[in-house]
Amino acid sequence: FITNRILNRRQMVVDIIHPGKANLSKADLKEKLATMYRTTADVIMPFGFKTDFGGGRSTGFALVYDNVDCMKKIEPKYRLARFLPKKDKTSGRRQRKELKNRKKKVSGKKKT
Repeated sequence: FITNRILNRRQMVVDIIHPGKANLSKADLKEKLATMYRTTADVIMPFGFKTDFGGGRSTGFALVYDNVDCMKKIEPKYRLARFLPKKDKTSGRRQRKELKNRKKKVSGKKKT
């Protein structure tokens, strides 16, 4: 692996051999990498995995951050959304759209 001190992380190409299985889940991969690099699974970001033709082997990329705060600051939002717990939507879709359109009509002062 390569240590990237500027971004507070270790980055590596990961080769997985999984005979008999279609592929390995990212959650299982995070747990395995956490034990290998003596860290917790919540600071590991695996992505970009491709299964080789014929199966049995996959190659991808993984980032192991020093802490969760560094990860949240640096990682793109779409990648964070894959692994962080999902937030429940507070209101319905129609209600959110109506609020958005009401906010567009008001300019200059804060919407109450």
